Amino acid sequence: MKRLMIAALALLLGAFVLVGCAQKTQAGAPDAPDASAASGAPDATGATDAAIHVVTTLFPPYDFTRAIAGDKAEITMLLPPGAESHSFEPTPQDIIAIQDCDVFIYVGGESDEWVDEVLSSLDTSHMRIVTLMDCVELVEEEIVEGMQDEEEGEDAHGEEASDGDAHDDADADAHGEEADTDADAHGEEAEYDEHVWTSPRNAKLIVQKISDALCDIDAANAELYRTNTEAYLAQLDELDAEFRAVVGQAARKTVVFGDRFPFRYFADAYGLDYYAAFPGCSTETEASAATVAFLIDKVGDEGIPVVFHIELSNAKIADTIAEQTGAEVLLFHACHNISQSDFESGKTYLDLMRANVKALEQALN
Repeated sequence: MKRLMIAALALLLGAFVLVGCAQKTQAGAPDAPDASAASGAPDATGATDAAIHVVTTLFPPYDFTRAIAGDKAEITMLLPPGAESHSFEPTPQDIIAIQDCDVFIYVGGESDEWVDEVLSSLDTSHMRIVTLMDCVELVEEEIVEGMQDEEEGEDAHGEEASDGDAHDDADADAHGEEADTDADAHGEEAEYDEHVWTSPRNAKLIVQKISDALCDIDAANAELYRTNTEAYLAQLDELDAEFRAVVGQAARKTVVFGDRFPFRYFADAYGLDYYAAFPGCSTETEASAATVAFLIDKVGDEGIPVVFHIELSNAKIADTIAEQTGAEVLLFHACHNISQSDFESGKTYLDLMRANVKALEQALN
């Protein structure tokens, strides 16, 4: 039903979009409304009247783009700061913003199914489209030991494994390998982790693709974009080196999340084992008693000092684990979105990830 409503809305707006374009005030003019007021996320400040218009669905590509383009682009983020990305639904104003933009950047995957419906109903011949999941080598979501399987409503404990089930104790120790149950055991299409930006090395690939699109659509400023891109890629290299230094000197290689785990790419990049309540794209917020008990035992038995939660979470599960074990609860940013206060203060992807460096160092030592 949701997809049908979005498709119908997109078709209706497509019929009237020329009227909307004709009436739109020129970007940057004194009386122009905020380009993303409907979504609650302001555009990048300092854009000039001649700036190209870039629309992104989430915070990471929004921040990457402003680092590359500076004041040469008017950048709109559709997801309001503080909102949950997995339940986002576009407004009519959002669809008009997509239609009018020069560059459109979105993640792809199940959470962005609405995008395909919208794009198929619009004339996109004038724009460049960047799909983040096309920029990197994808990995599947996996159900590790103790994690609650959203589809089955069961916990993935080793003792429950049978025949085609990949959740036995031996497989549970190999968190970097593909979980057989993701596709084969359930007879379904593979469900890939959509949080591709959580690895700085992946972020570099994404930044380069965005830079290429900007250079293509705005050749007059291509040299500036390339210069800014080179500088930003160097900062991502430094970030990657910081994470590698922390892991290389760590006393342990295991992290525990009393929350969703949208960090497959991050864990794979740095050779980390993990335990969590839910996989990254789960919509669950209440873990079963068995899952909570498993995580409590894991933290207690291995003396793990920190339990993580992600941004915009109520941290209830992490708090429960901490109360029972004495572990400290810390935030680990997935960067899929940012709070309103952090957005207004100008926090960046690099800021959030550098905070993760410090949190990880505490958790592994």
